[in-house]
Amino acid sequence: MLDALTLATGVAALLLAAWCGWAAYRDQPTKDWHFIGMAVVTLLALVQLIVGFVQLARGEKPEQGTTIFVAYLLGAFACVPAAGFMSLAERTRWGSVTVAAGGVVLAVLEVRLYDIWGG
Repeated sequence: MLDALTLATGVAALLLAAWCGWAAYRDQPTKDWHFIGMAVVTLLALVQLIVGFVQLARGEKPEQGTTIFVAYLLGAFACVPAAGFMSLAERTRWGSVTVAAGGVVLAVLEVRLYDIWGG
């Protein structure tokens, strides 16, 4: 895996979590700007998914197993979009809390991906 991409994705996810957490603290639902932030984080996760599959196709292997690595890659990619869709259903501050939680979960998944690959 690319360490810089993993770090960038994790930091972006934490920034999104802080931003949506601040919106929840101010009793605001997710707004259009939050969805733009979610799109940026999701794009980083998509790039990481593609890089991960390309490295697997080139014959590189994660230390802790390919199956668990692919499962974490897919989970990391789906994490923020799932939270975003759930926030659309809950147009209160709790929608912002949901996205903030999704950002924290993605950051934790990034750390785990780094460990699985052999970092």
